[in-house]
Amino acid sequence: MPERTSYDAVIVGGGHNGLVAAAYLARAGRSVLVLERLDHTGGAAVSTRAFAGVDARLSRYSYLVSLLPPKIVRDLGLRFAVRKRTVSSYTPTVRDGRPTGLLVGGGEGRTRTAFAELTGSEREFDAWQRFYGTTQRLAERVFPTLTEPLPTRAALRATVDDDATWHALFERPLGEVVEETFTDDLVRGVVLTDGLIGTFATAHDPSLRQNRCFLYHVIGGGTGDWDVPLGGMGALTDALADAARRAGAEIVTDCAVTGIATDGRGAEVTCEQGTVGARRVLVNAAPRELARLLGEAPPPPAEGAQLKVNMLLTRLPRLRDTGVDPREAFSGTFHIAEGYTQLESAYQQAASGALPSAPPSEIYCHSLTDPSILGADLVRQGYQTLTLFGLHAPASLFTADNDTTRDRLLAATLAELDRHLAEPLAGCLAHDGDGRPCIEARSPLDLDRELGLPGGNIFHRDLAFPYADPSDEELGDARSAPARWGVATTHANVLLCGAGALRGGGVSGIPGHNAAMAVLEEG
Repeated sequence: MPERTSYDAVIVGGGHNGLVAAAYLARAGRSVLVLERLDHTGGAAVSTRAFAGVDARLSRYSYLVSLLPPKIVRDLGLRFAVRKRTVSSYTPTVRDGRPTGLLVGGGEGRTRTAFAELTGSEREFDAWQRFYGTTQRLAERVFPTLTEPLPTRAALRATVDDDATWHALFERPLGEVVEETFTDDLVRGVVLTDGLIGTFATAHDPSLRQNRCFLYHVIGGGTGDWDVPLGGMGALTDALADAARRAGAEIVTDCAVTGIATDGRGAEVTCEQGTVGARRVLVNAAPRELARLLGEAPPPPAEGAQLKVNMLLTRLPRLRDTGVDPREAFSGTFHIAEGYTQLESAYQQAASGALPSAPPSEIYCHSLTDPSILGADLVRQGYQTLTLFGLHAPASLFTADNDTTRDRLLAATLAELDRHLAEPLAGCLAHDGDGRPCIEARSPLDLDRELGLPGGNIFHRDLAFPYADPSDEELGDARSAPARWGVATTHANVLLCGAGALRGGGVSGIPGHNAAMAVLEEG
């Protein structure tokens, strides 16, 4: 039970953004209560012993860190660190009947050679260097704005200070710049994948949802790097929960919130244990859940589009491409069936209601960079983890029969991986204490059921560009602190602090930080 009957702030949901907001507000002297329906905090950013009797703590849902600002880590004194990956990616393919691939990493000289061997010249590598030099300059300018009040579109464009880049990434479909910049189908596909993570779109989607997804995947930390959380993703949320408690926040788990009532000045939050009062309510849940709690009409349906798979192996499989060590290939992002043409074909098949015949996915091995998530005996025996994230798997494909469709898609995805292995992956899978293979898969519908992600959408709704959007003017006074920070709802004292806030999405803590700043700005 909560210790008090009223708080300065009640936070609905104990995921990482809610914990960030709680820590900031409690450190500022506010009375804070966090209510979490599950028996643990962390939301999608948790580490779990997924396989019975096996000493391995996997990042079950979210798994890499890019968008978490070092400012939040410093401000909250978090005992948390990330480790860089020495290899960015490896993409296997077959050229002229010969197994080969593209390894990006290991130094500029080695990467240049890999591009030349695959494509026959250094042209693609030079284009790659120019393109990602441009995105890094963009990241250096845009990323710091994410923890500041929302800029206008014109102000952000002035900050970017590069009309060609602005036009290419903010105004034209991503496919246009990809096709103008690169000629090799495989290289084009590797670039495009950052626009399709959890986003069901084509390269030329006129909505530009692929552009928005791409932007968030290349600006993190001002570098675009995707880093490995030491100790697994749960290490971050455990550190955040500790920081919030140390600052005086109260966290109650096993406490599902069932309703929110507000008159704009005060609010009441009802949960299974009773009702508590609050000056402000911060909702670390999807806009769909916010509408349900307020008894309002839901927003347009959101839909996720991914298959998430966790595995534990007794050893890494051998590759058909003998020119690369599996320990390098799997330490970065291992792209499967993600050529440019393959991605378009998979999208068209899924859009027509069929499972892709060659499901695209990307894989990485956490334990190569951070073996601490495995027990000492498993490390000594050479065990490794694999995390697979499948693309173009919209929730609508699973509605008729979730379990059967998930199993079919998993089998097809692993078969596509096996095409590039010198031995079947199944022979490398570890077995749990009950003798079952150590592999688990989650469809979008599974993520909706387990985490409350609407339609399994990992961003809670379509991502937005990180500037003030005129379409959000209905969210009260545009000059109010919540609107200025991108966390406003239609109620003055109810704020959205989850991934569905403007500049939300990914493991970032940014919406939690921004909601706390809005509260503190209002006094």
